[in-house]
Amino acid sequence: MMTVKEIMKRDVVSVPYGVPVVQAAKMMRQRKIGSVFVRLEGRIVGIVTEPDIVREVVGAERNPALIAVEDVMSFPIVEIEERSPLTEAADLMERHATRHLAVTKSGELVGVVSVRDLLHPVSIDEF
Repeated sequence: MMTVKEIMKRDVVSVPYGVPVVQAAKMMRQRKIGSVFVRLEGRIVGIVTEPDIVREVVGAERNPALIAVEDVMSFPIVEIEERSPLTEAADLMERHATRHLAVTKSGELVGVVSVRDLLHPVSIDEF
């Protein structure tokens, strides 16, 4: 059985609370990722995803340079322990209607897993 640890992305990207959405979007573009975590005083407090930006900023015709990440971020963050099976990750995503999970080890953030990551083992027939 494959675990979340085997497919998660270890490069956790975050932006500070209070930065404009445009900065988060630029970081996503540079890193070719679909989400960034939002941190406040050293703690992760939310996540901003591409759909958040499309729906809450672009679709609402708001200026991304004037909207702060905390105004569009999702919270609380849904977490999963790195040793959990992939089926549990899929269940959590469905139950919470999210496409990203924060991966933890002993309560500390160590990675992120997306619905896209879950598809990789299926595509290579290892699921």
